[in-house]
Amino acid sequence: MYALAELADRFGLGFTGEAGKILTGIATLAEADAGDIAFLANNPKIAAMVARMPHPYGLKDAHAFIERNRDGGPNGSVYAVTLALTGRFIGCAGLDSSKGSGLELGYWLGEPFWGQGFATEAAHALVDLAFEGTDVAMITAACRISNPASRRVIQKSGFQHAGTGMMSSIAAGNVAIERFVLDRKTWASLRCWGR
Repeated sequence: MYALAELADRFGLGFTGEAGKILTGIATLAEADAGDIAFLANNPKIAAMVARMPHPYGLKDAHAFIERNRDGGPNGSVYAVTLALTGRFIGCAGLDSSKGSGLELGYWLGEPFWGQGFATEAAHALVDLAFEGTDVAMITAACRISNPASRRVIQKSGFQHAGTGMMSSIAAGNVAIERFVLDRKTWASLRCWGR
């Protein structure tokens, strides 16, 4: 659990967690983010929900993560999710091309930033980036069955349920997941509705 005073000081937030408008930025990971990455990622609640995050998570892990994902990483693009008002790192989002056709959307945010719309905003930005900047036909996403908040982010981004399966998590072992898919035609239709 995070102390409110520590969070307010570290991230420039008021004690009620307000950050002004819900505006996030998507930026390249930087060495300057290592401290915030280690601070936020060292949380068993996050590690249990993602595939490739160990727990405990320290500064050495953060530096290795940044180095591994320099220039987008080996299998896609990993971005820092930042608060637009302050530029502070609050999590990561990425598109992974290692699983065959299409791209897979993934993300995590530090616990102090859950429930404020930041993950949805970052997911929308990456979905738009993928479909506007590539010729990919579909994007997939997955979440733990026990993670309704992540499921909601995926659904609000236009993805449709495509089944269930298992995922290997460094921190949690083999876990049950739900799989989702968003094809280009559906995305284009959803974009038109929003105008």
